[in-house]
Amino acid sequence: MNLDDISFGPFLLDVRRRQLRCGEVPVLVGRLELNILCVLAEAQGEVVTKDEMFAKVWPGRVVEDNAIHVHISALRKALDQADNAQTYVVTVPSRGYRLVGIEPRITLHKNDTENKISSAVPGTSIVVMPFQNLSDEKEYEYFADGMVEDLVTGLSRIKSIFVIARDSSFIYKGKSVDVKQVGRELGVRYVVEGSVRKAGDHFHVAVQLIEAQTGAHLWAESYDRPLDNIFTVQDDITMSVVGAIEPQLRKIEIERIKRKRPNDLDAYDLLLRAQSIQDFTPEAAAKTIPLLENALVLEPDYACAHAHLALSYHIRFRRGGWNEQDCKTAIQHAHAAIACGSDDATTLATAGLVIWLDEHDVATAFDLFDHALAISRSNVVALSYSAYALAWMGNSELAIERAQHALRLSPFGDTPSYIALSIAYFNSKRYAEARDAALRASATNPRFSIPHILLTVSLVCLGRLEEAKAAMNRVIALDPNFTMAQWSTTVGIVPEVFKPFADAWRELGMAA
Repeated sequence: MNLDDISFGPFLLDVRRRQLRCGEVPVLVGRLELNILCVLAEAQGEVVTKDEMFAKVWPGRVVEDNAIHVHISALRKALDQADNAQTYVVTVPSRGYRLVGIEPRITLHKNDTENKISSAVPGTSIVVMPFQNLSDEKEYEYFADGMVEDLVTGLSRIKSIFVIARDSSFIYKGKSVDVKQVGRELGVRYVVEGSVRKAGDHFHVAVQLIEAQTGAHLWAESYDRPLDNIFTVQDDITMSVVGAIEPQLRKIEIERIKRKRPNDLDAYDLLLRAQSIQDFTPEAAAKTIPLLENALVLEPDYACAHAHLALSYHIRFRRGGWNEQDCKTAIQHAHAAIACGSDDATTLATAGLVIWLDEHDVATAFDLFDHALAISRSNVVALSYSAYALAWMGNSELAIERAQHALRLSPFGDTPSYIALSIAYFNSKRYAEARDAALRASATNPRFSIPHILLTVSLVCLGRLEEAKAAMNRVIALDPNFTMAQWSTTVGIVPEVFKPFADAWRELGMAA
């Protein structure tokens, strides 16, 4: 790859020759669409405003606004026809357009130290090494290489992760190298290794995540799939691996930040520190709000910080005093997150949850959930938050499906998914399962009152009133001002869904 080549997803754009390929297949686009793509690609993921686009694509000409929409639409259609996995050209509301999934234009050669990436790569940095083909059939080498390419593309869609380009990692293909050496040479914190093996009519894929500095194995998983359709198998395993690695990295990075001196923190570290103490309680919100506000002082357009600040203000509003200004501030930060980060799944899902809870704009919230899952179908935050909203909207079947998927990817500590399951099971009159999910949710977050509310109403419907009263007392101890009437103003968007919860609560002699 030379410096005129720009990669995004499966595409390679040769700017100098003005050629676009998807893998080895040429992609036909119009002259103006290619001009627009080159402008977006040269911006390296930054927003290109309409004025900038007009100046570069139609220099010196007066062109109507509709022209850019027409050619952007045609470009998207051409890209979607070549790869329908995601939308690569995204609209940033009120700002312009961005090209997502761009890989850094860096080529490494054995003795080329000038092109090495600095060891001070911001955020979470990772390289996916060439997978080993352990099959007897050497022709399955392409499957191993395809796994790596898909993982690079999938991880690149997570905005908080800096992913080394496939061309740079493949200089190690066929060589025996130490991960510590790889970490030093590529300047990354984490290394993904893997192998593929065909055995009979099955494929076995093993993947592990390693800390580059120490060589410590942080996570490992294996996947066995029947060899019905090799491309379906590849896509399925890629989605599972990306979905599992993202929450693992977040937890590992949070532990790293806890060991750092507070005066060494930058905006990314402040965000991680806030995430590490967020437990949906007003006490935690009081600690996270100043951390996130400081992150925004350092980086005002930090979309993920805006989204988590929106959630913190929501928690302080709903569970810490019902101050209307907190509600307005939560909504403002949610919309700021959308404006700054329309290509980050976690940001969009978090903003969508706050907009659903506090603004009750159902259409916008679910558009954001859908957009987040289009970016990353295995994003645990998008799956769990959308499952929660779906459960309260009465769509129990889809809520259960998404919550269970999130729990398969992140089986420990995913409180929102267990809460979504409890609500959906209760809606379906599966009260024993609702109780079990509520117990799991309370075990992952004992100080959060919502799981105990769900446990209470489930026990009432199971006829276990003494246990229900004990659970109710725990709710009051955690949230002395709780009433069903107040809670309904947050989640009771569909009254007929909320009513059975209030009726069960009333059976214990508590005012709804």
